[in-house]
Amino acid sequence: MSVADAWTQLDSDGAKAQGRSISGLFLSEADRLGRLSFSAAGLGLDLSKQPWSLADFDHAVGLARDAGIEAARARLFAGDIVNTSEGRAAQHMALRAAAGGRNQVQGRDVSPEIDAGRERMRTFAEGVRSGRIRGADGRNIKAVLHIGIGGSDLGPRLVWEALRPVEPGIDLRFVANVDPSELAFALAGLEPASTLVVVVSKTFTTQETLANAQSARAWLRDSLGPAADLHLIAVTAAPDRALAFGTPQEQVFAFWDWVGGRYSLWSAVGLSCAIALGFEAFEHLLAGAAAMDAHFQSAPLDRNLPVVLALAHIFNRNGMQRPARAVIPYAQRLRLFPAFLQQLEMESNGKRVSALGISLIRGSATTVFGDAGTNGQHAFFQALHQGTDVVPVDFVAVAHPREGDGVAHQKLLANVIAQAEALMIGRTEGAVRQELEARGASEESLNVLAPQRTFPGNRPSSFLLMDRLTPESLGALIALFEHKVFVEGVIWGLNSFDQWGVELGKTLAAVVLPELTGAVSNPHDPSTAALIRQLRS
Repeated sequence: MSVADAWTQLDSDGAKAQGRSISGLFLSEADRLGRLSFSAAGLGLDLSKQPWSLADFDHAVGLARDAGIEAARARLFAGDIVNTSEGRAAQHMALRAAAGGRNQVQGRDVSPEIDAGRERMRTFAEGVRSGRIRGADGRNIKAVLHIGIGGSDLGPRLVWEALRPVEPGIDLRFVANVDPSELAFALAGLEPASTLVVVVSKTFTTQETLANAQSARAWLRDSLGPAADLHLIAVTAAPDRALAFGTPQEQVFAFWDWVGGRYSLWSAVGLSCAIALGFEAFEHLLAGAAAMDAHFQSAPLDRNLPVVLALAHIFNRNGMQRPARAVIPYAQRLRLFPAFLQQLEMESNGKRVSALGISLIRGSATTVFGDAGTNGQHAFFQALHQGTDVVPVDFVAVAHPREGDGVAHQKLLANVIAQAEALMIGRTEGAVRQELEARGASEESLNVLAPQRTFPGNRPSSFLLMDRLTPESLGALIALFEHKVFVEGVIWGLNSFDQWGVELGKTLAAVVLPELTGAVSNPHDPSTAALIRQLRS
């Protein structure tokens, strides 16, 4: 079947699914749960509460095949140019491959330099943790301040929140926002003599990161004088700029331009986490991601977690015209996962033009939002259950807690299971009326209250389950969504590895900044000009 015909089939299947009961599919499809349950790399995925029938699912797999997923996947792992607008490969998978491999980038074996960079990270991280590497006055390092933004922040921040000890031996803090309040809070209580400042920027030109780095360096120098630069670490794909900034050469950790920012966690961008968690934990994180890489490469499309999850999202986004999706991790340690996915998905695939420069005729990336369960239940779940828009939900749960009260964790699990069930089965007006009648409600009250307390149900969800939140399972989870985004990009015809939409606002900010001090004046629209005058006065 041609790709056009496969899309026509998906449109037809989506239209039919609009008037169909998800609960009813369990009655008509005896093997539904088995066909739509998947597992790999320590993760389980249940897609049986999605709105597709098994025939729809098979058609969606056909769309992936007809769109060329298998060939595109082969090019990705071969290190071919897949970021066509910038002429780059996207070989972040090589960063988590086992040492001694042969990973290619545009025909060049990059494994030796990856292995050397990883070993250098290990030596540094273990040196800090053991006390062999100390501060300028000989004190042990007790804190690391990680400065970055976007892909240089969200991945490491997520990993730290997910895996940190309750009482860490090394205090890891993060600064991303150029708002000086974040830096002030991050520095509170830290001593320069026992703090490392790790500045992470792929280009070492990012305005917010450099502004925060300059302020943090001034904080170090005010206390330590010229020796302060011994506390400054740079992670970048532009080492010359890091050296020009004043970072000692032996404290510059490089990565490569074929590593996209939002895919860079696996490189030296993860150095802060390797220091604070220990390099062994970082290696296990890499291993979990590598296990998902192996699954993505080898599993048939209809049993391939990144593929089937992408297809479930595409079925809702395009087949059923649902432009938003909620991601709800029922694990406080994973509370940053929705924010991480906002960048991963919306920066990668939030585009209206294909990789060939042609305007899309279908919607691309969904709007992703979410919060940790059960917090979200007391915030936006009202709209999920009874709102006018149907918003599919990805639930993420962990079977066993890392710490704390096992009874409380059972309550958490009961909530996530119940929420997924409630979204699907709902509650009929008849059932509500019967309950209210039993309480003695009048007919007038019934007519007013029963519609308000009715749940339409038939609202789809996916359910991701890991046994325990370990470095391995976290690595697999992140890699799953990385590859899911790639699959979606291929099917939509996008380049998932550039982000031109980020640039215009940054360019205009550089124009506006000197105007706020009255140094220059440029033509603007009336509203913008009025704001500049107001903030300059």
